[in-house]
Amino acid sequence: MPRRAISRSVVIAAIVVLALILVGAFIYYGRAPPTQTPARQVKVAVLFDVGGEGDLSFNDMAALGARRAASDFGVKVDFTTPRSSADMVPLLEKLSREGGYDLLVLVGFLWTDALNKTADKFPQQKYALIDASTGIVRPNVVEILFREQEVGALIGVIAAGMARELQRESGETGPLRVGSVAGMSIPPLWRFHIGYLFGAKYFEAKTGAKVEFYWTYTGKFDDPALGYSAANTLLAQGVRVLYGLAGLTHVGMFNAVIEWNKKGGPRALAIGQDASQEWYSPRDIPVSGAKRVDVAVYTAIEMVVKGTWRGGIHVLGIAEGGVGVWDLDGVRYFAEIAVKTGHLKGVTADDVVKAVDETRKKYIKDDVWKLAKELEDMIKRGEIAFKDPRSPEEYESIVKELERGNLNAALAKGRIG
Repeated sequence: MPRRAISRSVVIAAIVVLALILVGAFIYYGRAPPTQTPARQVKVAVLFDVGGEGDLSFNDMAALGARRAASDFGVKVDFTTPRSSADMVPLLEKLSREGGYDLLVLVGFLWTDALNKTADKFPQQKYALIDASTGIVRPNVVEILFREQEVGALIGVIAAGMARELQRESGETGPLRVGSVAGMSIPPLWRFHIGYLFGAKYFEAKTGAKVEFYWTYTGKFDDPALGYSAANTLLAQGVRVLYGLAGLTHVGMFNAVIEWNKKGGPRALAIGQDASQEWYSPRDIPVSGAKRVDVAVYTAIEMVVKGTWRGGIHVLGIAEGGVGVWDLDGVRYFAEIAVKTGHLKGVTADDVVKAVDETRKKYIKDDVWKLAKELEDMIKRGEIAFKDPRSPEEYESIVKELERGNLNAALAKGRIG
């Protein structure tokens, strides 16, 4: 990997950690602060996955929600990152045994096993598992999941539309090629895969344009060099739109697309996820999917503060504001953070928004937005609902059917066509 690409991702990761400290005045997303603070200060520990803060997406969004809750509710929040997955069980047992926190927030699927081994031993300790489920309902555990298929479907339509415009621009022929650099093969990524492929094939069905789909699991969420390498492989195969679903790993994907475009030749575009990531390179990353991990963490803390705790699974989708596509206001907010931290020197948030708006208008045409809105409205109205695969076999079966163009294989409710 080029030295420039590696150093940039490392610098960005460090800067974003500092940027997230500024979220106390997070107005765009904020709920109104309560009029009174709790009589006793609530203490919360947020336990990241092994990638930790600085991934520009999943973990950073968790920190965002926790810091906003700290500001709104006067909650004391501490952050911890395990040294490795092997450290998760002893760390969780230690914190549970000490009883120093009202709530332990566990960020990501990798905490599932540790929680299963710990939660029943400490019934008085409250836990919030974000973006995963143990499969067991416990009164002291809240599990907040997302309908990733819904945001993935919208992004699939948009990605195929961008690939069409890139092909028109370059004069390339053949099928439209869209792909993804993903992290580990875990249920949330299964759902992203199903949704993204569904959206691409929905575009194909509606427009008649043949779409080829590429999906790469890197196995890691914290390795930009690996993301860079995976992206370059896909770009060499003619994939022109890449969706980042690998945390800090897909920052390397961003770098690969940026370097590819600097070389000239047929242009490529990247898509961010979780946080609005357009600011990283607004001419190369015109759009990001939103997965409101911040909302999930904030909601869990709010349950403790307000005494509304209810163990079990809570699911956030488009209708609940948990997933979607970042609008230009979201782009502006994250660009402002980048400017305030000095990362975007000589560039204003207005400059970033202008560049993103221009790039979107060039590569995401009105008919594509219309198709995405059509799909979004069907989801909001409850006319269609996606299956949630419970096993690798079910997941693989759905993907195979989608690749054949059978959109209804992905649906638990409703039909297409």
